[in-house]
Amino acid sequence: MGQLSRLIDRSPASADTLALVAGCLYPLSFAPFGWWWLGLISIAMLIALVSIDSVSLKRGCWRFFLFSFGMYGVGASWVYVSIHEHGNASPILAGFLVILFVSGLSLLSLIHGYLYLRFLKSLSFGLLLGFPLAWLLREWSFTWLLTGFPWLFAGYGYLATPLAHYVPIIGVLGLGLLVMLQGSALAWFAIAPDRQRGLVLVAAMVLIWGGGLTAGQFRFVSAEGEPVQVAAVQGNVDQHLKWRPESAGRIIDTYLSLTNEVWSSDLIVWPEASITLFREDAVPLLEALGSRARRSGAALILGLPDRSPEGRFWNTAIAIGEGEGQYIKRRLVPFGEYVPLESRLRGLVAFFDLPMSRNRSGPDEQIPLTAVGLGVSVSICYEVVYPALVRLGELPVDLLVTISNDTWFGNSIGPYQHLEMARARALENGRYLVRATNDGITAIVDDQGHVIDRLPRFAPGVLRGEVFRMRGMTPYAAWGDAPMLTLAIFVLLVLVVHRWHVSRSVIG
Repeated sequence: MGQLSRLIDRSPASADTLALVAGCLYPLSFAPFGWWWLGLISIAMLIALVSIDSVSLKRGCWRFFLFSFGMYGVGASWVYVSIHEHGNASPILAGFLVILFVSGLSLLSLIHGYLYLRFLKSLSFGLLLGFPLAWLLREWSFTWLLTGFPWLFAGYGYLATPLAHYVPIIGVLGLGLLVMLQGSALAWFAIAPDRQRGLVLVAAMVLIWGGGLTAGQFRFVSAEGEPVQVAAVQGNVDQHLKWRPESAGRIIDTYLSLTNEVWSSDLIVWPEASITLFREDAVPLLEALGSRARRSGAALILGLPDRSPEGRFWNTAIAIGEGEGQYIKRRLVPFGEYVPLESRLRGLVAFFDLPMSRNRSGPDEQIPLTAVGLGVSVSICYEVVYPALVRLGELPVDLLVTISNDTWFGNSIGPYQHLEMARARALENGRYLVRATNDGITAIVDDQGHVIDRLPRFAPGVLRGEVFRMRGMTPYAAWGDAPMLTLAIFVLLVLVVHRWHVSRSVIG
C-alpha cells in the first residue's frame, strides 16, 4: 500500500473533503479559465479517493456525490442568476433551488459511481479501464436521461490543446474518454508509485498526446468556392423589458438600425426571439424585411415565437430574403421553456412562470434552411450543447448557425461555457459556425473550432466576417458516438466475463 492509500485510510473525513474540493476544481478546466491540467488532476484525485481497496461501496458513492456536488455547484453556478435575477426569486429561495438542482444532478451521477464501485473496481484493469468507460457512459446518459443536461463534459476543457484534433473523429465524448484514461493512469501511479506504473503513465500520456498531434495532420473537409460575407447582430435588449408588449416596436427598431449598414452581406443573422411578436402578428414586418433583403441579395435568419395549429407555442427560426425555410426548436430548456410537473409547479414561484415557458418542441426530423445557396443547420440556444442533435449525418449542410439569448446567464461563466460547446460542434462536424446572441457572446467559429472573431458582451453591435462552404464529412459527423459506445460496452463486457471466468476457476 502506498503513502496516499495510508493517508486516505487514516482520515476518511478529510478524504471526503478532498472529493468535494476536487469537484470544485474540475470546472476550472473549462472556459473562461482554460486550466485543462486542473481538470486532469481533479479527476485523478477522485479516482484515487474511491479506488483504494479499503474504500467501501457506501463511502465511495458518497465521494462520487461530493465530487459531483462541487463540480455542478461551481460549474453550473450561473443557474442562480437565472433563478434570482430573471425568476424574481429571493436570494434565499434561489440558493435553495440551486442546491436542489445541484443535488439532483449529483444523485444522477451516482449511477456512474455505483457501476464502477460495484461491478468494475475489483476487475483486472478495473481502475485503468473501468472508470474511464463508465465515465463515457455517464456523459452519454446525460445527453438524453430526463431530457439531458450535457454540461461540463470532460473533453471541452481540451479544445485549446493538441487533443482537440481527436474531436472530428470521436467527438467530445470520445475525447472525454481519453482524458479519463490519463486520469486513471495518474491515479493508479499515485496510489502505489513504482517504476512499472510510472512507465504505464508516461506511455499513456505519450500515446494519447502524440496521437492528437498525428490526428491533426488529417483534414476531412475542405473549403469550396468564394467566401460568404456574414453579419451577426447583437441587440443587447434588456431581458426584463423584452417581453413587454410596448417594447416590441423599440426592439425591432434596434435591430433595424444595427442592420442598416450590413445589408450588403450575403447572410445576416439575428438572435433567438429577436422579434418578440408572434409570427402571425409579424407578417407585414417579415414581408418588408424579406423584400429589403432580396433587394440587397442577402438572406436573413432570425428568431421569433410562433404557434402550432393547435395553439401551442414554438421557438422558431426562419430564413427570409434570399433564403427560405423554418426550424422549430426540438430540445427545450426545463423551467425556462416548459415546466415539468406543470400542474404542481406552475404559479408556485415566479421562476416557474417565466415568459415563454409554455413552449412545445418541434418535430425530430426537419429540413435544413437555405440561405444564398447554402444549406444551413440551425440550433437554438441550449440545443447546441447536444452533440448528437447537431451532428450532420447525411444532411446537406454547408454552415452551422446557432442563435441564442444568453441574457439568462447574466454576468457569469455560463456564456463562456456555452460558446466553448458551440466551438466543439463546429469541430465535430467540420463546418463554420455563426453564433448570434442577444448580449453575447456573438462569434464566428471556423471548421477547426477556432474563434475567428467575437463581440464584447453587454453592448449592441454587429460582427462581420467571412465563412466558407465546406465539402466533405468528418468521421464523427458520419458515425456519431455509436462506435465509441459500442467499443465501451464491448470492453466492459469482456472485463466482466473475464472476472466471472476467473471466479469460477477459483471456486472450481
